[in-house]
Amino acid sequence: MAWTLLAICLGVPIAGPDTVVVCPPEFRRALEPWLEHRAGQGHRMALVSNGRTPELIRRRIAQVAETGGLRFVVLVGDADPGMAFDPRKARRSVPVHWAQARVNVRWGSEPHIATDNWYGDLDGDGVPELAVGRLTADSAEELAVMVSKIIAYERSPDFGPWRRRINVVAGLGGFGPLIDAGLEAAGRFLLTQGIPAEYQVSMTYANWRSPYCPNLRTFAQTVLARLNEGCRFWVYLGHGYHLALDEVRVPGARYAILSVDDLDRVACRHGMPIALFFACYTGAFDARQDCLAERLLATPAAPVAVIAASRVAMPYGMAVLGSELMAACFDRRTETLGEALLEAKQQLARPGAANGLGRAALDAVAALISGDASQLAAERAEHVLLFNLIGDPLLRLAHPKPVPLELDGAPKPGSVLEVSGWSPLAGRVTVELVVRRDRLTFTPPVRGEYPGPLDQQESFQQVYRMANDRRLAACELTTGVGRFTARLPVPEEVGGPCHLRVYVQGADGCAAGSVAIQWAEKPGPKRAMVGGRHEDRGPSAPTPRVSARHRPGPPRSDGPR
Repeated sequence: MAWTLLAICLGVPIAGPDTVVVCPPEFRRALEPWLEHRAGQGHRMALVSNGRTPELIRRRIAQVAETGGLRFVVLVGDADPGMAFDPRKARRSVPVHWAQARVNVRWGSEPHIATDNWYGDLDGDGVPELAVGRLTADSAEELAVMVSKIIAYERSPDFGPWRRRINVVAGLGGFGPLIDAGLEAAGRFLLTQGIPAEYQVSMTYANWRSPYCPNLRTFAQTVLARLNEGCRFWVYLGHGYHLALDEVRVPGARYAILSVDDLDRVACRHGMPIALFFACYTGAFDARQDCLAERLLATPAAPVAVIAASRVAMPYGMAVLGSELMAACFDRRTETLGEALLEAKQQLARPGAANGLGRAALDAVAALISGDASQLAAERAEHVLLFNLIGDPLLRLAHPKPVPLELDGAPKPGSVLEVSGWSPLAGRVTVELVVRRDRLTFTPPVRGEYPGPLDQQESFQQVYRMANDRRLAACELTTGVGRFTARLPVPEEVGGPCHLRVYVQGADGCAAGSVAIQWAEKPGPKRAMVGGRHEDRGPSAPTPRVSARHRPGPPRSDGPR
């Protein structure tokens, strides 16, 4: 089969390629379906040999960039696991670059950082100009699995609800009260402001005091279920290691979250998610034994791509990167995953509140915790190096088309809410009235003492399901392209900030929209979750307010952890 790419020879520049592919010769046949797929999308490829030093490969990439239009670098093959380039391993690998660590060594990390960022940073200022990703295959057979997953992901005819689903798993911080509080604030921002209200977000939290904590004895099964049900993004926040995520620690016991030993049970039933690990070491792709991110990429029906750190990552740097990555995906709606990470890294390297209130708040909290604001820029710069894309940087992010919504008048509790919208495609419409993500539809139990195993089995899972179901009312209908109207009965007891969200599942696409509603609080005290405890809140103004904003309001202290 003929290659649909342009070979780069030393001293012979080729005009126009937008993608450089660094690939071992014995992997080229397995890569051919991917090359044809990308060529059919209009991408122009240039081949650079992997059989040279990292410095020479980077010079060849820079040579291609001089022709203009270069945007992506795809590295095909695992990293050389030695601290220096080893010609004996060059046949199936692409050498990794090691950068000197300056900040995370204070947290016990190694003095060097394994990074692919260097291949996209052509001017050497630490900020990449190109989107870089690595298909970490150890064999042609593994590469074939990765290629088939990428193509299946982009050609999937399933436009079901998995495309608007984001599943978050959070471990316990354990960094200390102040830093843990900062991490929880970042998590609240991610859930309430970083992700548009039309998305369905679940939380699985390894804190037995939280209503978002499932049965701890089957915590790993719940985590796998959230992975296997299919989602757009699967996000982990917490501690991590080379081959596993952290454990859930409770009095007298420990329970697993996820490790490489669980991968034989990973089988995403619908959409393969993009996995984001805001944790240490889960992306240590230069280790002699394949890390968790690599193993997931090589597993059929597992995540189609993984963004993870290769060494010890720090709370502030991860929080800012997560905030900027969500802004790239949801606000700027970047076309590809590689460009989303590229933009996030570019924003991460810049000072100031690049992402509005969220960035300013993160900077302020981090400066207060560290006591030395001058170190924040160095920490952010190091996280540009630490986080790598284990996957295809050209992976397309199929964003839902927007659905503009209008409400008929100011709705009242106990009435019928009438909503109109304009659908850009024909299909099944799901309309839901939900409480804002930092709120619950019920008053959760107060867990002052750790309960025994029998109590966990009976109550934890039920409370967990209720906490992740924020719906107050819902209905379904079918529509053609154009205007539709839905009527939704509003419960008598509704109160506080809510959202009306709409999802349209079509035959060849999907669409989504949301509108914010501020209901009057019912008279009498309201109980809201605050760090596993509860506090009373009084009544608010009697007049409901309706807003057509596509983002919820600022995060509150009673949000999910």
